[in-house]
Parts: sequence; C-alpha cells; structure tokens
Amino acid sequence: MDTAGLWMLATVAILMVASGLPSWLVLVCVAVSFSVLGVVLGEFSLALLTALPMRLLGLLESDLLQALPLYVFMGALLNRLPLADILFRTGSSACAASGAGAPLAGLGLGMLLAPMNGSVGSSVAMLSRSMQPRLDASGVPPERAAALVCVASTLGVVVPPSLVLILLGDAMLRAHTEAANVTRIAERIINTQDVFRGALIPAAILLLLCLAIAWWTNRKPDAPCFADPQPLRDKITAGVAVATIVALLGSVTLGYLYAVEAAATGGVLLFVFGLATGSLKRKVLADSLRDTMAITGALFALLLAATTFTLVLRAFGTDRWVAATLNALTGGENERLLAVMIALMLCAFVLDAFEMIFVVIPVVMPPLLMAFPDATRAAVLTLLILQTSFLVPPLGYAVLMVRQQQQKPLATRPFAVAMLPYLAAQLGVLALVVAFPVLVWHG
Repeated sequence: MDTAGLWMLATVAILMVASGLPSWLVLVCVAVSFSVLGVVLGEFSLALLTALPMRLLGLLESDLLQALPLYVFMGALLNRLPLADILFRTGSSACAASGAGAPLAGLGLGMLLAPMNGSVGSSVAMLSRSMQPRLDASGVPPERAAALVCVASTLGVVVPPSLVLILLGDAMLRAHTEAANVTRIAERIINTQDVFRGALIPAAILLLLCLAIAWWTNRKPDAPCFADPQPLRDKITAGVAVATIVALLGSVTLGYLYAVEAAATGGVLLFVFGLATGSLKRKVLADSLRDTMAITGALFALLLAATTFTLVLRAFGTDRWVAATLNALTGGENERLLAVMIALMLCAFVLDAFEMIFVVIPVVMPPLLMAFPDATRAAVLTLLILQTSFLVPPLGYAVLMVRQQQQKPLATRPFAVAMLPYLAAQLGVLALVVAFPVLVWHG
C-alpha cells in the first residue's frame, strides 16, 4: 500500500475535474476515506491521526501566514479602485511612440500589480476589467488581447514578492529542513528571501522577452506618436503609485522589509488613496472586505485540508516510496530533478498554484532535496513550471479564467496561436535556468 498516496492524488484530480466541488472539500473527503481504509486494512493505527490537531496548530502559528489576508485585501482593493485603470491609461500614453502603447502598458501593469494581487484569479479579474476593453478599443484582436491578459496575470508567480512566492518559500523551507534531517548534512536551510532573490534574474529575462513579443506582435507602424494627453492629476498619481510599488517590492525582495510589513503598508496606502479620491465608497469597502474574508477563508481551508491530506499520505508511506523511487533512478541529480519537474508539470494541469504548494510540494520536494543540493534553483524551476502550466491552452488555469471573463467566446485556434510566442519564451527561460545554474542568484 506504499503507493496509496498516488491513488489519493489521482482521486483528488478526478473529483476536482468531474464534480466541481471546492478543493478543500475534495481533499478532506479523500483523506478521510483513505484513512478509514488504512485503519481497516491495518496499514496504520487510528492513534496516528491524533497527531493532526497539533500539526494544524503548529502550522497556523507561522508568522508568514499573517501576510496572506493582507495580500488578499490588497488584491480586493485593486479590483475595485480605479488605480489600475489610471496606471494603464497613463502607461499607454507614455508608450504611444512605440506603436504598441496599450499592449506594453498592459504587461507593465501586470508586472507592477500582479505580485501584489494575491492570486492569478484576482489578477485576471482586475486586468480583464481595466486592460482588455482598452486593448480592444485600440484595435488589438480579441485573441491577442486575451493572450496579453493571460500572460500579465501570471507575472506575479515569478515576480517577487508575490503570495505564490511567499507560500512556496515556506513550503521549500519545510521540505529542505526535512531533507537535511534525513541526510544529516549540515547546510544552510533555504528561506523565503532566497526564493525571492533566486527568481529575480529569470523573472527579468522573462519580462524582457514578453515585452519584446508584445511589441513585435501588436506594433502598428502607422500609429500616432502621441496618444491622448492624460490629466496632470492622473500623471502624478501614476508616478507616485509606480515609485511606491517598486519601493515596496524591492524592499521585500532585498530583505529590508518583511512581507507582512510590505503587505500592510500597501493595504493602508490603497485605503488612503481610495479615501483621498473619493472612490472608496461604503459599498466598495464592504465588498472588498467581504471578498477578503471569503478568499482568505478558502485559502486557510485549503491549507488545513492539504495538511490533513498529506498526513494520511505519509501514513501510507508514499513519501518514502517516492524517495526510494527517485534514489533508484540510474542517472545523477539532474535526472532526478527532471523526473520531479515532469511530475509537477503534469499535476499543474489539474491543480492550481496553491493546491500544488500545499499538496504536491511537501511530497515530492523533500526526497528531491536529499539528492539535489541546490534548493533555490529547484524552487525557481518550480515557479517557472507553474507559470508555464497556467498558460497552456485549453486547460491552463489562467487560460480558463480569462475565457470565462470574455463577453464573446474566443476562437480556440487563433487564441492558441497568440499564446504560442509567450509559451516559447517561458520554455526558453526554463531551459536557460536548467542549462545555466548561475542565473539563479544565491544571495
């Protein structure tokens, strides 16, 4: 029954696709069902499951989780305040001379706001509302506009310090600690700051490639050199907002601020912006707080359910089976890395980023890190694989979310063609990180 955990994962994937039930509910139901089976078959005793309450309490004591509701609150405010629209209009005007002002401004908006937005779903909702109508109005074909929204909404996966990077950093810390305890090798344990810094260079390369693709595929040589002038008030607002966001993101990435402090600062500044501009009405605030509670509750439910799921999976010994299987591979550490990355890519077509971090990473990463010493590089490759999987039509998470936001159905073939250059850029950066480990900055 060592492979029972794999059947648990397969059952979860099937139920999520077929039933449409919340992820946390599926995880709990599968975990409880298999735990009953394990006790009945004598695979483990019921006493083992009594460790679950202390395991959950220990998890919730993590200071890092304080940042989660703050990030979600920022994302809720960004979705409902006009700041994103002001940034996009001002950026389009500033980039008008390039012949692709709107597409470049859209990617720039994603680069700035996606790391603060909390999740890919929130970024898709915000960018679809503020960015896509203006892309359509500027003459960008709907399929290319949707592709730009897809790419921009996933930039928060690799651009630090997003919520995905924070949670992955915590998961990598736990996995690396477990691997170090097993191998008894005295080495420095990875932390969230290492993941931030390691992602910087690959994220910069990817951003440059995406900007080049957006300009090349959407440029209009006969476009006017100057767009409609923006009000001075909007220019000042955009300038202050960009400077503040860059300062906050840079301070967290370089270690001058904790993620919790930056998220709290960002939330307060957005709140003050809403009050100063008169856009934070009572209903807007109430809706933002309601969204924050709902999304935060769902994420914490998912975290607790995933912890229950992984406890049952470990009780069956599937984690030891995974470690033994990786150790049995005849190749070296790179072959083991490749096997784990392929498994992550396959799982990412069914699970979203949070489910991957809470469920899959704790199972596959500790045995990998027992043989692959560069935990930072493994984390960066994981991020790139997650982002790539979100962009693969027709089942990528961002692709599905963007298509749900469309007023008219998108033609599948033209949309896939529009996504192809960005996917090629993703795979190119992934290949570069595999071939040149020096691209991952070890601060």
